[in-house]
Amino acid sequence: MKKKLVIDLASLPEEGKAATGELDPAIYALPEGDAVPVGPLAYDLWVQRFGSELVMTGTLESCFEFTCVRGLHPFVQTIVLEKVAIAVGIGPHVEIDVTETLREEVLINFPGNPRCEDADEPIECKIDSRYFVVDKPGGLGSESPPRAEGADPWSVLDKIKDLKDQP
Repeated sequence: MKKKLVIDLASLPEEGKAATGELDPAIYALPEGDAVPVGPLAYDLWVQRFGSELVMTGTLESCFEFTCVRGLHPFVQTIVLEKVAIAVGIGPHVEIDVTETLREEVLINFPGNPRCEDADEPIECKIDSRYFVVDKPGGLGSESPPRAEGADPWSVLDKIKDLKDQP
């Protein structure tokens, strides 16, 4: 398993060539508490040079353990990007490391609100009733705090308006 994907422009044929393999999941380097990669980043790309750009088309796939936003349960979901098209500026370089570009492409396709029902093996997503105030029987601290008598929240705003009118 590779740690980097480096494209050598000197050996890249004009018609392009295939690049297939896997990158070490350590490339993600995600912070603690975030998703955890549980497999490599698999790529199957066609790489071709067009003027001052390197264009890669194909498929990216990587598996992660997410935490469900509803039930706070861990689950595994595979991010599969089919028909991906990525362009990278070449510049004066002879070799181009595209590892970070592939990593970012997978990361921007993370689910915004991961739910266990979207897992590779879907799980029924249940929320623990302890987190619902409306489901708690009376007397368990589910009541709203009492309001102070005579408190007028608008009076604070009226004071600000009065200050604005002063020279």
